[in-house]
Amino acid sequence: MQIFAERIKSLRIAHGMTQEAVGKIVGVKRYSVCGYEKGNNYPEVPVLIALADYFGVSTDYLLGRTDNPEVNR
Repeated sequence: MQIFAERIKSLRIAHGMTQEAVGKIVGVKRYSVCGYEKGNNYPEVPVLIALADYFGVSTDYLLGRTDNPEVNR
């Protein structure tokens, strides 16, 4: 799922954040965020939700199921 890796990295950079800062916000180590961005590993569901909530996008957007980043609630 390379699209997930690209979207996480793009959102992090757009928000001017380091991997370590994102990790602290969602409760994982920097190397986990690095792994997400390289496409080597993927977050557990609670972390995926935390990433989506923090960046204000839907989980479907992060996972590449839609190109619309808006959250439908």
